Amino acid sequence: MMRRLLCTDLDRTLIPNGAQAESPGARARFRLLAGRDDVTLAYVSGRHRALIEQAIADYDLPQPDYAVADVGATIYRVKAGSWEILEEWEAQVAPDWRGLSHDALRDLVQISPALTLQEQEKQNRHKLSFYLNLDADIPALLERLREVLAREEVKANLIYSIDEAAAVGLLDVLPAGANKLHAIRFLMETKQFALADTLFAGDSGNDLDVLLSEVPSVLVANAASEVRALASAAQHPSLYFARGGYLGMNGHYSAGILEGAAYFWPEADGWLRAKN
Repeated sequence: MMRRLLCTDLDRTLIPNGAQAESPGARARFRLLAGRDDVTLAYVSGRHRALIEQAIADYDLPQPDYAVADVGATIYRVKAGSWEILEEWEAQVAPDWRGLSHDALRDLVQISPALTLQEQEKQNRHKLSFYLNLDADIPALLERLREVLAREEVKANLIYSIDEAAAVGLLDVLPAGANKLHAIRFLMETKQFALADTLFAGDSGNDLDVLLSEVPSVLVANAASEVRALASAAQHPSLYFARGGYLGMNGHYSAGILEGAAYFWPEADGWLRAKN
């Protein structure tokens, strides 16, 4: 039997929480596709586990088979409502932190009063998260953090973003090998999915490492214009741009995911048209 690995970001990709309208019935069609026995569903998100579970409940999403959480720092196997951390992934990314515990790394990098540790539920074994005062000299602070980490030979990704609603900076410190692309490649390798059997859907800047990789991917039509411009400039052959019109849908959110699935997997087009 043919097996497919369907990976998708959540916010503004599968979840219709952006400014654009969602096509009626698109999420229901997505549930039909994801619910097939030959489709393995993986959510790939910056959200931590509790927020992924909240999104599933709030938006009536199908339960995934796997969840890549914390921007790739953690992978869960989900079965019958039980979430189990994949220790094989933990073992793969742990050496980047040279054996330092979460608390030890926190003490190492908390070098400025502009950094405030985020709530406990937003931390994880290999995800250290801070709020960052926007009045700070952020480029200089990030450079100082890189110097501290390099001095201790700690390999880390510093992922900085802004919560515009809360007017605060967000900083995640992750193992260098912990990101969405590496996590998807790990699932492909360990679960034996070929490139042709795999699809990723995304919309934002933190999806670009996958969107511009060898992994077949779809950029949903509601993606931010700057992300679309960067992706267009790359002219990557494995990236499809959802544009709407497929099955009368607009290409936003789950409609874009379905459009990409039909483009890369011709048999999925048949499944979806049969249910139309």
